[in-house]
Amino acid sequence: MNHRTHDNPGPNGGICVTVALPDTDSAISAVTPLTKDIDVVEIRLDAMEQISIPKICRDISRPLLFTNRAAWEGGLCSKPEEERLSLLREAVRQQAAFVDLELATPLQYREQLLSEISDSTTRLIISHHDFAKTPDSDTLSAILREQIASGAHIGKIVTMAHSYLDVLRVLHLQCEARNRNFPLIAFCMGEEGKLSRIVTLLLGGFMTYAA
Repeated sequence: MNHRTHDNPGPNGGICVTVALPDTDSAISAVTPLTKDIDVVEIRLDAMEQISIPKICRDISRPLLFTNRAAWEGGLCSKPEEERLSLLREAVRQQAAFVDLELATPLQYREQLLSEISDSTTRLIISHHDFAKTPDSDTLSAILREQIASGAHIGKIVTMAHSYLDVLRVLHLQCEARNRNFPLIAFCMGEEGKLSRIVTLLLGGFMTYAA
């Protein structure tokens, strides 16, 4: 399946702010004062107990990214996959700008979401997170190739850096992604990884996340 390419949400790459609050009104209130300074708002559905996706889409004026991060990839959602992804499908129906889906999600659920997205303006971010380490270059390249082949619009690779060499390996993925005309979000977590959140945009990264 071929991916589709799109322009960045901002002129020099996007700045995304993540909101992980327990209810809809709190999320909207937290974002409202920030809307002039950010490009994208990520709504972490897995952190929410009371959710109204239509209200969030109506009341927040910036492009929205909805994520329902699975517990097996560091998130808070331990529901069955069908139930977990139902919220992402609702976000697609509400014409959210982006939804995030883990690369390790079973293929049948990924294909269901891609099918729904195909008739919408929503773009799929296919993500991989490693909270313990940064894999070697060959492994990172293999992850990127799998993301490109997934049918998603945008890739996301985030790892834990224990040295600046880890950071360099992840940032080099931007060169590979650019050569393949594939928009990529790639940076590192941890103290050594802080600078990568900025440098990734300078290297052509699609978006970064404010820490």
